[in-house]
Amino acid sequence: MDSLHTRHARIRGMAINLSDPYLPGAISLFEQLDKHLIVVLRDGRKLIGYLRSIDQFANLVLDEVVERTYIQKYYSEISHGILLIRGENVVLAGELDDTIETGQIKVSIDELNRIEASLEHTNNDVQGGTSSKNDLPLDEPY
Repeated sequence: MDSLHTRHARIRGMAINLSDPYLPGAISLFEQLDKHLIVVLRDGRKLIGYLRSIDQFANLVLDEVVERTYIQKYYSEISHGILLIRGENVVLAGELDDTIETGQIKVSIDELNRIEASLEHTNNDVQGGTSSKNDLPLDEPY
């Protein structure tokens, strides 16, 4: 039987490298301390900041936090400073690579609101009724 310090594991036939020792669950985020992360919350919000602390419940302390909102190829950011995020609200947390060009265009929050209103108006004209923020875009397959 493999020891806890094995550097390789097989999951469904695929070989993967694990840290030595491998830390399962939320505790594995200790390796991400002081790194730039994106955190997706249960309500869909996306927070970006530097991970400063984590506990056994996956409660996170993020520093220099911005909340990023996306609409199509545009995004806007709202600064929040330091946040304590309750672990039960975290859906996804991962390191952000700022060197990769995404093709997204940063705009002001006012401009993003105008884009959203324009899209809602267009959707209303196409659908012939009212739409909500949760409606799926008509031109994107899901």
